[in-house]
Amino acid sequence: METPAGSTEVLQAQSPWTPAEGGFKGWLTVAASFVIQGLILGINFSYSVIYVELQRILDKDGVAETSYKTSLVGSLSLGTTFAFSILAGILNDLFSYRTTTIIGGCFCLVGMFSSSFLIHYVEALYFTYGILFGIGAALCFNPSLVVLGLHFKKRIGLVCGIVSAGSSIFTFWLPPALGAMIPAIGLDWTLRVVSFLMILIIVASFTFNVPDGANEGSERKKFELSKFLNKENWKRKKFVIWTICIPIALFGYFVPFVHMMKFISVNFPSEDGKIPLMCIGIASAVGRVAFGFISDYDRINRVMLQQFAIFSIGVLTMLLAAANPWVYIILIALGIGIFDGCYFSMIGPIAFDLCGPKGASQAIGFVSGLSAFSVTLGPTIAGKLFEMYNSYTVPFLVAGAPLILGACGMFTIILVCWLY
Repeated sequence: METPAGSTEVLQAQSPWTPAEGGFKGWLTVAASFVIQGLILGINFSYSVIYVELQRILDKDGVAETSYKTSLVGSLSLGTTFAFSILAGILNDLFSYRTTTIIGGCFCLVGMFSSSFLIHYVEALYFTYGILFGIGAALCFNPSLVVLGLHFKKRIGLVCGIVSAGSSIFTFWLPPALGAMIPAIGLDWTLRVVSFLMILIIVASFTFNVPDGANEGSERKKFELSKFLNKENWKRKKFVIWTICIPIALFGYFVPFVHMMKFISVNFPSEDGKIPLMCIGIASAVGRVAFGFISDYDRINRVMLQQFAIFSIGVLTMLLAAANPWVYIILIALGIGIFDGCYFSMIGPIAFDLCGPKGASQAIGFVSGLSAFSVTLGPTIAGKLFEMYNSYTVPFLVAGAPLILGACGMFTIILVCWLY
């Protein structure tokens, strides 16, 4: 007997697809995403090690304004990673998470490998390290986070925390590894070794399988830009406010990450500048898993958790300007790491909360893309301010202000929750 027309849709409405909450494929995807985020963000967050050596090379070559130009290379990489997250969100819906990540891995490999031949040409590094690697990182970061929603729902906070801890773990061991390789084999061969690691991204992306019944990219046959731009997200007041506050806060967010090594070499020349970065990395890993786990409780407001984390990083960044003795630097680095873990582990869950599973990919893409200008400009301006004042007091004070401002702006999201 024939089934009535539309019966399939009725059955689907009665029994909607839900994630399996794990399984072998689900946890394999978590492991792959952990490695991918660890590589792309760990390299970005460890740039201050490369910064010191690259500036030394440029100074030796007689290049002017080396602090500013060296900062710009790392800032462009971070900024491009954020800017092209918008494209990554659209490509996820147009093709697949796996395809987008493979393309991104190829960009990362080419960008990093070509940079190894251009360490004496900072303008070329703007393109190879800043743009090419940044595009690749964006195309890897977005799908490695959103794909988790195909396998988890109730534990989405925990798994996002575990995956985002990848960048923290890699930030813990990459600075000493890079610091050991650079004197031994030079910056050029160090970048080549890093480029070979990008192959792991391509391999890991093959685990990004779509579970049976999931509707990832179900309507891809005819490309219409308006069709793939999720307009429903922009009708959600809380999401719009979130996309305004986060870019404001991120203006100063990455200044400590980019400038930490230089700051230590100026203020504490006898100390190892890699130690605070390692402290940030390990504390961030703990924070990501811990806050991810905590956020899965029903009564926990994830927006407020992220708001508190941003505010705290702003205060700690300002305190960094006057921190003395050395033990205070370590304590501040641990604090920044813990709250950095909270901030990053909340990105995915908040996107799912505000926009739902269908809108999460582009929600993450757009909030990241709109932050690109801030992420690029913040560390670069900090480098310029250091050249003007020959001190990190003003740069760190300026960096902390937008973090506090953005956090205060997030009270509006809570107000909208109360009003509506």
